[in-house]
Amino acid sequence: MSEAAQLDPEDRKIVTLARSARARNGVAEGAAVRDETGRTYVAGTVALDSLRLSALRTAVAMAVASGAKSLEAAAVVTEAGTAPDEDRAAVRDLGGAGTPVLVADPDGTVRATLPA
Repeated sequence: MSEAAQLDPEDRKIVTLARSARARNGVAEGAAVRDETGRTYVAGTVALDSLRLSALRTAVAMAVASGAKSLEAAAVVTEAGTAPDEDRAAVRDLGGAGTPVLVADPDGTVRATLPA
């Protein structure tokens, strides 16, 4: 059975949201995080002259700005192949070291589940 087929429906949802953000905004990455209440926060890469944030860091920032106290899971859709340490650190800061970070291809196929 593939990893995608084994995904919890709520994890599949954040992968789908991340994929949609990437496609809708035409950005390098899309990300989504789920907080301790089940709310989701979706973001794309921010690439301004004065501000550069990965999609995952942006999604975490949106969760914090909205009052989230913790994270249950995170997902990023990227062609990069992994989630960089600094992006996972942002997830870890809010969700803890055991928070899963799902890394998916642009087609939504989950390639890896990494610890924050």
